[in-house]
Amino acid sequence: MTGKTVLVTGGTSGIGLAAAIGLASMGARAGIVGRDRARAEAAAATIGRRSSSAAVDLFVADMSSQAEVKRLAREVLSTYRRLDVLINNVGGFWAHRHATADGLERTFALNHLAPFLLTNLLLERLAASAPARVVTVSSGAHTTGKLAFGDLMGERKYSGQAAYSQSKLANVMFTYELARRLVGTGVTATVLHPGVTRTSFGAEDQAAFFKVMQPLVRPFLKTPADGAATSIYLASSAEVEGVTGRYFANRRQKFSSKDSRDSAAAGRLWRVSADLVGLSQGPIREVRDVSRGGRKRAGVATAEA
Repeated sequence: MTGKTVLVTGGTSGIGLAAAIGLASMGARAGIVGRDRARAEAAAATIGRRSSSAAVDLFVADMSSQAEVKRLAREVLSTYRRLDVLINNVGGFWAHRHATADGLERTFALNHLAPFLLTNLLLERLAASAPARVVTVSSGAHTTGKLAFGDLMGERKYSGQAAYSQSKLANVMFTYELARRLVGTGVTATVLHPGVTRTSFGAEDQAAFFKVMQPLVRPFLKTPADGAATSIYLASSAEVEGVTGRYFANRRQKFSSKDSRDSAAAGRLWRVSADLVGLSQGPIREVRDVSRGGRKRAGVATAEA
């Protein structure tokens, strides 16, 4: 990974931090995104210390806010002349419904819309750096997810587990649709299940059941380093060069759920997501032109600042 630049969202703890450490240890210039500056600075210091790398960058953004995601994209583009890997790792679980600054349900906004928007805003830079990779962290929970197009924001009925599973299904479908749209650009898109990992995930608003069960099951969960292994593999391994539109677990290709492979629903999800974030839907021709060395056009995807 020497000479490569990698951006990891949710990179201040858990799987994201472990992935950043692993990739920096392989020689990559690692950038991490976190919502708290003090934690991001501490994480960057940890990455530098444990990887012996001085090339660690930190970006601060609350990715549940679309304005913050857009600002983050501008900062990344001004910092990196090339971007070889984007790892969409940020995510969360909330037992109770919370609204974002944009008035959207937080789980869907952070887990799906944030990576959807950030990826689109960085696509031109990724294509210009091709071969490049977009790696998105989903979950085995996607298999129980259903896209409630009539109530994506859980306004009529909310369940923390249903909202989480829906967002993880959206991650898989987004990846498959992205891969279809990026054919010929040199940018690949893969998605993964990291395994159930020993982190503080969901601690901000846990269901009572999980509070009781967590101390009992915690010793049997994966370490963050083990949970990050598939992310690191998909970001770096020559074995998956050119592999796109695939779902992985334990560094192996797996079958995702039947619902996740519904291309018509994936296309609908893309259009709905683009509308929710105010994004144009015609970036692919421009991406292909850039990846082939053609004239750079004004904006792969545009969103109102």
